[in-house]
Amino acid sequence: MSDHRALENLTVLDLTRVLAGPFCTMMLADMGADVIKIEMPGTGDDTRSYPPFRENKNGVRESLYFANINRNKRGVTLNLKTPEGKELFLRMVKSADVVIENYRPGVMDRLGLGYEELRQVNPRIIYAAVSGFGSYGPYHLRPGYDILAQAMGGMMAITGPAGGGPTRAGSALGDILGGLHVTIGILAAVNARAITGQGQRVDVSLMDSVIAATENTALKYLESGQVPPRMGNRYAAVSPYDGFRCRDGVVIVACGNQKLFGKLCTEILEQPQLAADPRFADMTGRLEHQDDLKELIEAWLADKTMAQAAEILLAHGIPAGPILDVSQILDDPHVKEREMFVRTEHPTLGEVTVNGCAVKLMGTPAAVRAPAPALGQDNEAVFSALGLSPAELAALKEKNVF
Repeated sequence: MSDHRALENLTVLDLTRVLAGPFCTMMLADMGADVIKIEMPGTGDDTRSYPPFRENKNGVRESLYFANINRNKRGVTLNLKTPEGKELFLRMVKSADVVIENYRPGVMDRLGLGYEELRQVNPRIIYAAVSGFGSYGPYHLRPGYDILAQAMGGMMAITGPAGGGPTRAGSALGDILGGLHVTIGILAAVNARAITGQGQRVDVSLMDSVIAATENTALKYLESGQVPPRMGNRYAAVSPYDGFRCRDGVVIVACGNQKLFGKLCTEILEQPQLAADPRFADMTGRLEHQDDLKELIEAWLADKTMAQAAEILLAHGIPAGPILDVSQILDDPHVKEREMFVRTEHPTLGEVTVNGCAVKLMGTPAAVRAPAPALGQDNEAVFSALGLSPAELAALKEKNVF
């Protein structure tokens, strides 16, 4: 294992707030980038006021939401609406690799800090933006939120119980997908810069990101002319591939091919004749008779717990697993070994558990190294590095530049 971190050579100026952008910069920071989170003086990122909260050592409520998504970052405050704030930012851009923002398109241009201006200062700068609908197109000036991305990107239309209404995913999936796509875009642009010597813009839309995640939904419609219905936990291409009720919950059984279904019939249900039953003999038949198949599987599951059922099915090579809630996930030995939740020490909140990094780089592993910054905690260190004297720093602070 190397002593280096995968992105330790990158400096990222992070103008993002809430979730999509901060999720991206959290990943970059976990992998070693020097991420400098730039917030408005006095208020900071909106999520500093988002629950869940914990009372800190000074008796003040602090956001655990913010603490989770902004670990490993340095933090400064800077008012980009002031001439002095703009000048400081441009000085930071000179030695940075990436600028990322999630303002509504056009805001940075109106400030005189858009890509065309920044590339004059640093031709190698990578300028990434993640917004609800992207920087062009008829909707580009609309405000964007996760629920709108899920609604307009097609995810809600295919999510929910059969016969029920459209359903938003339980987490901010649109924001997370947008954060992942802009992370990929930034890293691709970094590699392209190694080839061309030039930076570029990266433009990511939450709506586009959700559309991409609906995989073959459009193809189904284009081929059949039928809008795909909501199917609950079922999958339109495979059966059985669903959640099945057992004694203490629901277990997932996923037979993705004919061989697996045959094993299910003969080795699990002990009814080999089902494999030749006209209702179930091929995938088309099984998809048409899912209710009948579910009844048979749930009869076998009736006296078994999720853990027992999964153990038996897996022992026979059939993909299966329980539906776990967060309390069970936190206690799961596999999750623990893969460090998907990490206990950290926060200077004012004490011990805080944050999400681990899902990207496991085996040679230069990602890590949670530092807690989320207090508002403006690194102002002196970052701005002094630009050559500002203590007197200049005091004067700028007096003018509310930071």
